[in-house]
Amino acid sequence: MIIHAEDTALHVRQEGPEDGRAVLFINSLGTDLRVWDRLIELMPKGLRLVRYDKRGHGLSSLGPAGAGLSIETLADDAIAICEALKLEDVTLVGLSIGGLVAQSVALKRPDLVRAVVLMDTAMRIGTAEMWGERIAALGAGGIAAISDAVLARWFAPDFLASSEAAMWRAMLERTPLEGYIACCKALAGADYTNRAAEVKCPVLALCGALDGSTPPDLVRETAVAYRAPFHLIVNAGHLPPVEQPEAVASLLSGFLQSTSESAGGGRLETGMRVRRAVLGDAHVDRAEAAKTPLDEAFQTLITESAWGTVWASDAISRRERSMLTLALLAATGNFEEIPMHIRATTRTGASRRDVVEAFQHVAIYAGVPRANHALKLAKAAFAAMEENNDD
Repeated sequence: MIIHAEDTALHVRQEGPEDGRAVLFINSLGTDLRVWDRLIELMPKGLRLVRYDKRGHGLSSLGPAGAGLSIETLADDAIAICEALKLEDVTLVGLSIGGLVAQSVALKRPDLVRAVVLMDTAMRIGTAEMWGERIAALGAGGIAAISDAVLARWFAPDFLASSEAAMWRAMLERTPLEGYIACCKALAGADYTNRAAEVKCPVLALCGALDGSTPPDLVRETAVAYRAPFHLIVNAGHLPPVEQPEAVASLLSGFLQSTSESAGGGRLETGMRVRRAVLGDAHVDRAEAAKTPLDEAFQTLITESAWGTVWASDAISRRERSMLTLALLAATGNFEEIPMHIRATTRTGASRRDVVEAFQHVAIYAGVPRANHALKLAKAAFAAMEENNDD
């Protein structure tokens, strides 16, 4: 899809359920959104994964701001995507220049950001003189004139010697020259060295052990400034999602899980947020109003454990979790909660066909009478929803 951000058009791709936790990936200099392909395939299925071609890269236009492009402008692009897609509590994953963009977004819009992953990046990358020399080389010979040196920093020797490296050379050399130069200028002027203390959300730092563009010591210093855990990814250069996607996926999934449980002040607040998203405000408000000192501790336990842990997990989608819940309620004979979870399907994305499939499995593996009774309850709940225009 194309999303317009003031003076440019941004090429955006998203995978996963729209009600899943949002993760926005921001690509590096000289790559496009395909740099994340292998990683995306390995991420938990319940996440809403959004990636895009940075301005002046891939299918995204540079726009008139190209000559004076800054990291802040690139951050505004990322914010525009979040607003257009109605993303909230976003985890930003920034690679190289994308990490600087992620830092800028976290500073500009802390209300939008739940967590940040800084991958093979720093608070400042290189010097103005270094970027000036690169821009001069680009002006004299184009991207092909620097591609050998860039690829040597991007990849470990074994990967660089493989036939696959040719694809990444093609991506680099086909990057629009004006877009590449504009981002080099943005990098030359970017420095967040004294801003780390202003970022209050959780941060994770990752780096390829053989990175020649942002060496491990530089990324480790960034992690220290952000009081963030730091992980070295072996046998990888500047683009770990390409060379070691399994290792990156494991670290990123663990970080997402830890920040999911701690977001919003703890599992109780996370659970209440998820509970409202699944069951609806009206249901939760009635349940909260009916609480007494006798069952208050029990209600807190359920909110923290069921909604703040199990339902808050990104491992599977809410649609799948809804089907599982209905099947388990029917299979165990806990029929009283089936109507509530049927009503919840309007928010979890589970269709009526999904409900039928869930109860078909109950019939085969737990018994026809239980499945039959569950279907009767579902029919009544759906009829009531139609009568109240609630579907």
